[in-house]
Amino acid sequence: MSGDYGFIGLGAMGYAMAGMVRKSLPQETTLYIYDVYAPSCERFISESGSYGPIVSVRSAKECATKTKTIISIVPTGANVREVYLDTERGVMAAPMDSQRLILECSTIESEVAREVAKELAQAERGTYIDTPVSGGVPAAEARTLSFLIGRAWNEEDDMSVRAQQCMEMMGQKKKFFWCGNLGAGLAAKISNNYISCSVLLIIAEAMAVGVRSGIDPKLLQAVIHNSTGQSFMGDHVNPVPGVVAHAPSSNNWKLGFKTQMMIKDISLGVEAAKRVGIEPRMASTAVEIWKEAAADPRCIDRDGSSVWLHINDISET
Repeated sequence: MSGDYGFIGLGAMGYAMAGMVRKSLPQETTLYIYDVYAPSCERFISESGSYGPIVSVRSAKECATKTKTIISIVPTGANVREVYLDTERGVMAAPMDSQRLILECSTIESEVAREVAKELAQAERGTYIDTPVSGGVPAAEARTLSFLIGRAWNEEDDMSVRAQQCMEMMGQKKKFFWCGNLGAGLAAKISNNYISCSVLLIIAEAMAVGVRSGIDPKLLQAVIHNSTGQSFMGDHVNPVPGVVAHAPSSNNWKLGFKTQMMIKDISLGVEAAKRVGIEPRMASTAVEIWKEAAADPRCIDRDGSSVWLHINDISET
């Protein structure tokens, strides 16, 4: 683990992932962090500073200037372009370093990942690898994330070895899937999310049917868990409060994934399906349901802490 590390994006997932990185790094190694919402950085330093030095920086450019390895996770492809390609505040504005390793963990379009990677490589700003993650905040906090990697594993390839060492700070090696080509990790993640974003709606409806039919919700969950309806989402994201102790519904939704982001993720699946000639009937319906849910006042973010603003909207002062 040579050189200092940078982490960009301290939303719920990024916050938990960055915490594991800080705990895993040698104590003398500095972790540079950047998020457009400064209070997230301040809270992170307060909670994780005892594990080693943490420095909050004011731009992705500054983060890249000071580090050999960058990990990022932000909401959208537009945010990724800003973080890396902005010529004033992005990684593109940092000094040239062809040995800079970039692990980009966001769930975005494969095409955007390939575009960003190409421009960074041509400008000698580093090697960009799409490494989307799966498992949610609980897996991030338990260091058991899955990584879907847009690169072929090669033990002779220094970047692959460094990437694996970095990912081992946040996930389990047995759950690292080397998908072969740039953008392939994202294609795998989008396919997975096509299922998870849709099936969660089915679980909600099924639980409602059973409970309104007089079945105790915990008993119903036990039946489903031990029957053909069993799924990861049912076991870990059951929407009925008090049924699954570690589910967001049982924790005042503190561990939850924003409803608005569900629309983004399932829409990526719809777009990907259409590009390869598949009519996404299930996901198209799911998108409309998630849009209805997102319009509910209970799903509107009120504190701004998880909203990633555009870099150009953030002043230097």
